[in-house]
Amino acid sequence: MPSILPTSKILFMGTFPPRECGIATFTQDLSTSIDRRFSPKIKSKILAMNKNETNIYNYHKDVIFQIDDSDLEKYIKTAKKINKSKTIKLVNVQHEFGIFGGDEYGCNIIPFLEVINKPVIVTFHSVLPEPNERLRRVVKFISEKASCIVVMNHTAVRILRRDYGLKCDIEVIPHGIPGVKFSHSKTEKRKLGLSGRTVMTSFGLMSKGKGYEHVIEALPNVVEKIPDLLYIIVGETHPVVRANEGEDYRNSLERKVKELGLKNNVRFYNKYVTLDEIIQYLKASDIYISSSTNPNQICSGTLVYAMGCGRAVVSTPFLHAKEYVTPERGALAEFGNPQSFADAILSILTNKELKKSMEKNAYAFTRSMIWPNVALSYVKLFDRYIKISDRHEAKLPKIKFSHIANMTDDFGIMQFARYTTPDKKFGYCVDDNSRALMVACMHYKQFGMKPKLKLARTYLNFIKHVFRGDGTFCNFVDYDRNKNEEDISEDSFGRTVASLGYLVSVDRIPDSMKNDAEEMLRKSSMRTMGLKSPRSIAFSIIGLHHYHNAKPSEYSIGTMKKLADRLLKIYKDNATDEWHWFENMMTYSNARMPEALFYAYISTKDKRYLHVAKKTLDFLISVTFENGIYEPIGQNGWYSRNGMKARFDQQPVDTASMVQALLLAYEVTGDAEYKKKAITAFNWFLGKNHLEQMVYDEFTGGCHDGLSHMSVNLNQGAESTISYLLARLALEESMSKES
Repeated sequence: MPSILPTSKILFMGTFPPRECGIATFTQDLSTSIDRRFSPKIKSKILAMNKNETNIYNYHKDVIFQIDDSDLEKYIKTAKKINKSKTIKLVNVQHEFGIFGGDEYGCNIIPFLEVINKPVIVTFHSVLPEPNERLRRVVKFISEKASCIVVMNHTAVRILRRDYGLKCDIEVIPHGIPGVKFSHSKTEKRKLGLSGRTVMTSFGLMSKGKGYEHVIEALPNVVEKIPDLLYIIVGETHPVVRANEGEDYRNSLERKVKELGLKNNVRFYNKYVTLDEIIQYLKASDIYISSSTNPNQICSGTLVYAMGCGRAVVSTPFLHAKEYVTPERGALAEFGNPQSFADAILSILTNKELKKSMEKNAYAFTRSMIWPNVALSYVKLFDRYIKISDRHEAKLPKIKFSHIANMTDDFGIMQFARYTTPDKKFGYCVDDNSRALMVACMHYKQFGMKPKLKLARTYLNFIKHVFRGDGTFCNFVDYDRNKNEEDISEDSFGRTVASLGYLVSVDRIPDSMKNDAEEMLRKSSMRTMGLKSPRSIAFSIIGLHHYHNAKPSEYSIGTMKKLADRLLKIYKDNATDEWHWFENMMTYSNARMPEALFYAYISTKDKRYLHVAKKTLDFLISVTFENGIYEPIGQNGWYSRNGMKARFDQQPVDTASMVQALLLAYEVTGDAEYKKKAITAFNWFLGKNHLEQMVYDEFTGGCHDGLSHMSVNLNQGAESTISYLLARLALEESMSKES
């Protein structure tokens, strides 16, 4: 199987920080995102475009080439050097007409494209409709030399096909945005000293085309109804504008503010802001204003940044905004019409429910645009031309417990979240606290970090709280800590036994915790032989295996054998020559049954368990691996014998159980194909799925609640996040055994 060499490089051609330019920020964000996910298999390098030879910049070491935009000879010499490089495999040009010299259409890039013989992908940041003949020829030439054109929305595709007659490959990859937790504005307002104000913001390098004057002229009508309104315009004057016109535009805006008596309602933050500052001001905003006067603007990074922070938008109807700012996400105001701005702003600010709905819709709409997803899309595109065969086998993300900690209080871990905020009204369940206990113990076993031991104590105490005298466990507890004594579940029982058995097996766990776990295990053992659910039986086998490893006894091994024999009988009662499974329907956590039989084999050396473990796991593999990706059975219908497999509402808990079962199968059998499939299954979390989107959120440390047909479920509940960590820690342990 072909694979990319560790030294292979993608060369990004465009402006780059510290040059102050939106393209520079984009180039840095894209290259950094790809490196974060795929280095060292893919390494980004930069060809930086400079504004004539008088401007020099203190670039990062990844900038290996520089071209002054007016130096035609340098374009050609640099292209020849790239051609000779054995490690540069592909060039991605971040194209904006103004950053390449020559005429107004940046024709100096043409000699570079004529000479270069590596695959070139051109990302168009501007696509102008109704071009004149000169512009049409330049764009057509670029398209003829490029392997593929990337644009950021579907409107741009229509323009390139209709107005330019392009026949080449065109790919839509949206403008990337930073990953930001969904939150309301109160916290950030407090940090910025803006509590008690209704805040609107605009940001970007200032120039006349921003249209801020029309927004300011709209404010008297708005302030009349919302006196605490504050409009903050963030960003310094564009360096080119400042060089040619000084601060004329900013000064005119400040005069207008004084004339209209708005000195308490408008502020200017005259600085080239960092990404962190941009995010902070956006999160403090009630509305974001995008007031460009250019109807042909095809892409606005500021617009998608604001929507990505979950902010309702009021925008003029330039091309990008017309596609993105629907009535569900914001409002459009007419070009140059202050009254239209006032009406749009007031329509949102005077309707709290509408505003709240717009914020959630904007946030949900932009999840496919976070940088990790955009990086995945670019690498998939690169693979089309340079055959990066393992494009999805990215670096494993760092192990983060931040969202687990966020979901946990001094009593236990809460079940559900609204986005990333714990939803207290649904309280707690023993299922999630048992899973959380196991994942905290796994982490403590591998790394010995005391905060994880503290979490493990919390989850163990929760289990003690719900433990009943008859050896069972109450499943649900409300937020006021009232137990539902009527809700008893076999599967919850089995999961709890599994986690308690695992805790006892971890050498580093204090004896006091082990004693508590062992006491509950002893009292619940009378219940194990009455179990009927194959999953509950499987979980109990797993727990008994771990317990037996720590404290071998005839009783534990005997109980495990009886349970494993029962699981074999369930299999024989349901299996046929075509259906190698334990039930007539495959539902959730399917891999736990073969996993349990592998554990039973390890403890007993009874080859009957190994035989059925392999047969059922292989059958499950045949059902869930398709076209090189893992496709877990969807909750929307499951998969019944002689029926059709449900493909959607795929759940992290199923992926985690498959990863763990496959890694155990590899450990037991030595068959490397199991390990390979475990990595493929884990990469479902990292975007190797039918949506090609991240399910794990590397910014929060949480995991989304599943995949539907068209979207990711954005809530990050306990089950999903713990499931991800179980799989991640299992991989970590497997790799450490081989290192």
